[in-house]
Amino acid sequence: HAEQTGGTMIAYEKVCVAERPDCVIVVGDVNATAAVALVCTKLGVPIVHLEAGLRSRDRSMPEEINRLVTDAIADLLWTPSADADENLRAEGIAPEKIDRVGNIMIDSFEMMRERIEAASTREDLGLPPQGYGVVTLHRPANVDDPAVLALITEQLLNASASLPLVFPVHPRTRARLADAGLQQRLAGAPGLRLVEPLSYVRFMNLVISARVAITDSGGLQEETTYLGIPCITLRPNTERPVTVTAGSNRLARPEELGGLLTQALAGDWPRGQRPALWDGRTAGRCVDSLRRFLVR
Repeated sequence: HAEQTGGTMIAYEKVCVAERPDCVIVVGDVNATAAVALVCTKLGVPIVHLEAGLRSRDRSMPEEINRLVTDAIADLLWTPSADADENLRAEGIAPEKIDRVGNIMIDSFEMMRERIEAASTREDLGLPPQGYGVVTLHRPANVDDPAVLALITEQLLNASASLPLVFPVHPRTRARLADAGLQQRLAGAPGLRLVEPLSYVRFMNLVISARVAITDSGGLQEETTYLGIPCITLRPNTERPVTVTAGSNRLARPEELGGLLTQALAGDWPRGQRPALWDGRTAGRCVDSLRRFLVR
């Protein structure tokens, strides 16, 4: 993390000094988000943070530290939901700096919807609509501990007997599975398809027709809530709690996966509702907000 963050700061400072921007928009919670924000604040360049205010309350996650650092020094904070507004106010951020604009991920989906629906990922894999589940795993807490990874593997094997599962495997996860001697067990299961990582369009073509999603990803929690698809998130917490309180997402320990999957397949799952401003028009609200910010 230090090498990546420091390298980004050194490289971006040169760009910022040469270009002298009126402001810089940083997105999300990766190391580059915090690195660029730190460079800008030291150079006196105003910072706008898109996806501000998300909190998991878990400081063992690198993303949580990036979120806290970026929000603390940002000049304008674009939030996706009411809980994010509340988090920022609780941390002492001035209300006039907070502007709820909605979820930019939904803009991406709607912008690409025609291409997503026209893609042939599901057909290429020979899967019927609503006849399979999608799996993604990459969080260190799930894949770096061999005991936890073995438990999740066992649960996925059991689940695949009830519902075929498609698992686009992150390179890091594939390496951990191989190290733990688990990849062959998964690859040999008749109900489980391990595939290479997919592009956004091809992956979302799988998601839109899935019966259920099993994940530890933040973005998929949001996309399934928008689409009303049951989502089982293998994490003890989430920085996107609105997907649980209002949407179709449920947090779970690995050993709870089987019971929750049974509920989802039986239709015993709240469809939830789309949070306010998750409507595909977030980018337009960002533009309007930025115009107001720049003329202050």
